[in-house]
Amino acid sequence: MKTEKRLTQAYRSAKKLTIDNSSRYIFFSDIHRGDDSISDEFARNQTLMVSALQYYYKNGYTYVEVGDGDELWEHPNFKHIRTAHTDVFTVLKEFYKDNRFIMMYGNHNIYLKNRYFVMMNYYFYYNEFTEKEEELFVGLRPIEALRLRYKPTNQEILVVHGHQGDFFNDQCWFLSMIALRYFWKFMHLVGFRNPASPAKNQTKRHKIEKNYSKWIKKNKVMMICGHTHRLKFPRNDQVPYFNTGCCIHTKGITGIEIIDGKIMLVQWRIQANSDGILRVKRMVVKKAYIKDIHI
Repeated sequence: MKTEKRLTQAYRSAKKLTIDNSSRYIFFSDIHRGDDSISDEFARNQTLMVSALQYYYKNGYTYVEVGDGDELWEHPNFKHIRTAHTDVFTVLKEFYKDNRFIMMYGNHNIYLKNRYFVMMNYYFYYNEFTEKEEELFVGLRPIEALRLRYKPTNQEILVVHGHQGDFFNDQCWFLSMIALRYFWKFMHLVGFRNPASPAKNQTKRHKIEKNYSKWIKKNKVMMICGHTHRLKFPRNDQVPYFNTGCCIHTKGITGIEIIDGKIMLVQWRIQANSDGILRVKRMVVKKAYIKDIHI
């Protein structure tokens, strides 16, 4: 019941955009940018992410960060995160300048609901090389939900992080944050799993997916989300629940693209060719035409 209520609230208050066959969007979630310490699980994929973002910027995509972009539970000082991942934020700044950047908040960066926090941390930053304060994302307004209306068929896609209705990560997020920051942050380094995280708990993951599928069936709205860290692209006979996966796996990063009227699951990996030369490769894992998706 709580999940249905929270998703409905998010749907009603969501930012609305219209898309068509000329629209280009890339959705990444659960990047969990940290401070480049041993607990920063994203650090190993920073170069891969920069390559992906440069590709999407050059090809005219709008970048939607579907929550948990910055790991503010473990690293509350955003200055350290920005400094650790300067190359990523340099590209993101270009997206923002071109009005092609939408930042959404999840449970791990729920502080972005606070406009004062965003203003004090994300509007400007101190450039250590020029020794001056410079603009970053001046005027940034992170959102909880996004509603996309596909103009040719009037189909709707709701984009949320996916923590809505997850008790420990929604209603009790503060207690979960305290436990992670002062206990699980260190315990997972030696192999222990945080039971409150759906990414580490298969039962929680399935429960979330089941509850979200019920909402989709009832409201006849497609959904793109993250949170569980498990990529999902439904078959034709399944409910249209799409999950971006995450950007902290050792195998690479995954995301959802919308382009040419199609929705696609993509993966970015570093692979070696026959000569042993490493290169970044984008692979389309699955795809479907939006007009062919039925609920």
